[in-house]
Amino acid sequence: MKPPAMPNRETRVHHAPVEIRAAEGETESRTVRGYAAVFDSESENLGSSQYQFREMIQPGAFDTVMQDDVRALLNHDANFILARSKGGEGTLKIGTDERGLWYEFEAPDTQAGRDLLVSIRRGDIDQSSFSFTVEKDGQTWEEKQDGDGPVVMKRTITKVSRLYDVSPVTYPAYPDASVALRSLQEFRNETEPEPEPTQEQLSEAGDWAVRIGLQ
Repeated sequence: MKPPAMPNRETRVHHAPVEIRAAEGETESRTVRGYAAVFDSESENLGSSQYQFREMIQPGAFDTVMQDDVRALLNHDANFILARSKGGEGTLKIGTDERGLWYEFEAPDTQAGRDLLVSIRRGDIDQSSFSFTVEKDGQTWEEKQDGDGPVVMKRTITKVSRLYDVSPVTYPAYPDASVALRSLQEFRNETEPEPEPTQEQLSEAGDWAVRIGLQ
């Protein structure tokens, strides 16, 4: 069973490697570590060839969500839970450094945990992803176009409002840009002035006012 859909919830895949860390003297470590997000690194194009959409996450964007109830899931699937951090406590460790948002956990002795370790060792799983929402005022937008080239819209995320999960992923799904594009449309609706009414619209409004006795 998948968790219920959350409003404005987004998912991103990053190419920072997932690895198994062995302490000195260990031969069969179960410690999995990866970066779910990388700071100051522009994403791949989440839009089209002619209307490109790229985003970047600033350092500090996760500062207020480190105490959230965060799961580590395999492929964002709630049926395959690997670890959990609740209020900063639990089997999942999360934090930030100069590179980005990192996570670490001991793979559980479950089918999902065993499968994950085998897949990482084989190189079949080597990417991470995270699921999140953005504060309404936690993003900025910049639009550029060089001559007749493609329009490039850049979104910079400065504050994440909720961190739901971090996930080692088998295969990066097509970038989830739908919610981000809705955020872009909301931004445009708020910042672009309302168009001036046409003379025809003004005439219709006047006729309507006469009919209901306002004029």
